[in-house]
Amino acid sequence: MTEAANSNAANFQTDLSEMTIGPLNKGLGAMNEAMTTRQIVEQRWNLLHEDISLPTAVLYEDKLAHNLAWMQQFIEAYGVKLAPHGKTTMAPKLFERQLQTGAWGITLATAHQTRVAHAHGVRRVLMANQLVGKQNMEIIARLLHDESFEYYCLVDSVDEAEQLGKFFDAHQQRLNILIELGVEGGRTGVRNQEELDALLASLHRWRDSIAVGGIELYEGVLEDETAIRKFLHRAVEVAARLARENRFDRNPAILSGAGSAWYDVVAEVFAGAEIGYPVEIILRPGCYLTHDVGVYREAQKQIQARNPIARKMHSGLLPALQLWAYVQSIPEKEKAILTLGKRDAAFDAGLPTPALQYRPGEIAPHASPAHWRLVRMMDQHAYMTIAEGDDVRVGDMIGLDISHPCLTFDKWRYLPVLDSSYQVIDIVQTFF
Repeated sequence: MTEAANSNAANFQTDLSEMTIGPLNKGLGAMNEAMTTRQIVEQRWNLLHEDISLPTAVLYEDKLAHNLAWMQQFIEAYGVKLAPHGKTTMAPKLFERQLQTGAWGITLATAHQTRVAHAHGVRRVLMANQLVGKQNMEIIARLLHDESFEYYCLVDSVDEAEQLGKFFDAHQQRLNILIELGVEGGRTGVRNQEELDALLASLHRWRDSIAVGGIELYEGVLEDETAIRKFLHRAVEVAARLARENRFDRNPAILSGAGSAWYDVVAEVFAGAEIGYPVEIILRPGCYLTHDVGVYREAQKQIQARNPIARKMHSGLLPALQLWAYVQSIPEKEKAILTLGKRDAAFDAGLPTPALQYRPGEIAPHASPAHWRLVRMMDQHAYMTIAEGDDVRVGDMIGLDISHPCLTFDKWRYLPVLDSSYQVIDIVQTFF
């Protein structure tokens, strides 16, 4: 980040610590009136003392710090750069920690998200999506009046290029874009040579209002490593062609890919690429910061198995986001009902997994029985299977790991950050 960007981010952090949090938000402690984060921390709330209303979603400081350091070490080993996807958390305090740890910038998905990040001190955004629609373009045009702000969006069609060209020409601005490549059956992105040629011609017509910064793709639409590697090599070939034809307006050009499941393969292929032109390789995983015990744990296991650098690092990513709920009823011998539901947790990639059990008054939580599992969630209730005779009571607290952090974060406006003794040491605010 530039010195100005660091200054802006620092000012924002001060503003966040002074921002008041109202007493009507879920997952926090007793508040008779609005309080700042600093005032809340001074209350010394502790999860195990039942100072927090459950259900709640919490972050563990030690695990966040571990994951930040792990990913930065991995990225640096390949000599590439990191622009973590901010849509996962939409939490500017976490954006700032990622930037302070060495991230090149923040990836986002919409003009609104970009506006939120900019308002909170982020000065380099890769919007890994198309910029479409007048008001969305207006948002970005206003942000570009800030000369310290560096922004990129994706373009994959002549129609989009023409619309962007006309809009930013009328505003006397030049928009940075990355050409997005796609695959048949996938999501967005240029599919073939004919489409690419037409797009390049359009971008050339609008070269005064559109600057071609590089090539982007999202390999996560594919599930087979062989197909992913083929896609990545295609991107390298396209980048080399554009370099030969002097199509890039940025030096170095950007070559970007990588969600949270295949970032190791993207790093390996792109880091070894030669396109005959300086290149800046930007990877965009987002879920690494809090990780999970579902889809991304399985993906990380595969990364640890196939990637030599990940294996040498020994320890992997740790789940840093957890939900806590009470047992509110045991209506049957093999069923317990918990005080959380679809309003509180992701359920698209598997239900939360019971991990810890704590009975108020005990010294510390302990691992919950391995056979406990959630089998159903309603809006405010979760069905947990137990065994007859299990030591579980109404009022017990259950800590649950999640699958798919993105769709858990967006259900919480505020998340307490806990230290190793379960004391609240910070509050993270989200802006969905």
